[in-house]
Amino acid sequence: MPIGTAVHDRTLALCESLNYREWSGYFAVSSYEVHFHHEYNAIRNAAALIDISPLFKYRVSGPDARRLVDRVVTRDMTKVAVGQMVYTPWCDERGKVVDDGTVTRLEEDVYRWTAADPTLRWIRDNAAGLDVKIDDVSNAVAALALQGPTSAAVLRSAAQADIDGLRYFRMARGTIDGVPVEITRNGYTGDLGYEIWMPWESAGRVWDALMRVGRAHGICPAGMLALDVSRIEAGLLLIEVDYVSSRRASIDDQSSTPDELGWDRLVHVDKQEPFVGRAALAAERAKGGAVRRIVGLDLDWVDVERLHDRFHLTPSVPAAASRVAVPVYRGDRQIGKATSTTWSPTLKKMIALATVESSLASPGTTLQIEITVEAHRMKAGARVVPLPFFNPSRKTAVPAA
Repeated sequence: MPIGTAVHDRTLALCESLNYREWSGYFAVSSYEVHFHHEYNAIRNAAALIDISPLFKYRVSGPDARRLVDRVVTRDMTKVAVGQMVYTPWCDERGKVVDDGTVTRLEEDVYRWTAADPTLRWIRDNAAGLDVKIDDVSNAVAALALQGPTSAAVLRSAAQADIDGLRYFRMARGTIDGVPVEITRNGYTGDLGYEIWMPWESAGRVWDALMRVGRAHGICPAGMLALDVSRIEAGLLLIEVDYVSSRRASIDDQSSTPDELGWDRLVHVDKQEPFVGRAALAAERAKGGAVRRIVGLDLDWVDVERLHDRFHLTPSVPAAASRVAVPVYRGDRQIGKATSTTWSPTLKKMIALATVESSLASPGTTLQIEITVEAHRMKAGARVVPLPFFNPSRKTAVPAA
């Protein structure tokens, strides 16, 4: 049975819907109200506070800490300075993605590594022969995501830290209500945002302080349903939905390489240190590249209306994002699948993340996606578009004081 996170007593008091889900053994709010529209609007128009404490968190330290991280992840960690964070996948020996997450260089020989799936054994198995210590701090470090256009203003009021000088994917240390925190300039919404890391036992105080000062800036607690819509708009992938970890894949076709997932720029095959899967990834590129690609799809709403009109029905927009995979076609031939589909309240259209054959992954390519109306499976038009769907300049800009 799931247990509460460090701020469960706070989220429970605010969760009118009592709509929770399980996330890595913890209770996570799906939506605070019966509908999540206010929470989504806070992400895009104000500030949203999201409990992300269930993330797996590992502390890697010691003289060979950098060598270990470099040995596992696909990014070149020699280029990562103290106070810098990177987003990266890591692969098995066949070049198939095991998981993805962030690595932050806290000190010269200390890193914090986050993951969606349990990764402790994988990291330790690859640490053979290295002078390094690996600690699972998942239950010792709590994390809150503060996302949205007014999130910087909230932090300026709540935190004693250099918020104005904090650049994208960098870290600043400070305090909130006397609690020591590490603030990173990143998030999973594709918007201006921060993630705040603190001792587990003090997370409630930080939550209270952010909610208190955030009232003047439209702050709202947000759950997983609102987060799901925003991360699709941002073109961000979700493990076990948009791709399957190679450790869980039953057949080879279920696993993916980083290039297939659109993470080409995150793979440094020519970095000095060897890493797990490098030979396989270099061979893939030498043979012409990935055979399939993650793309964005814009669904033809006129086509969706036409298919519903056959049954004298009006199309209804699903409130929540769909994580059910559906076939994608080119004519009569299936050429891929859509894994995450949602109505975008900001863009006012249906969008989807899909994996398709590389030859059909170019923007502007016309495809078809399966939709079901009255138990009849039909095809609606869809157009390949670049990712992300939504990419405001404020996401990476240093917010003006």
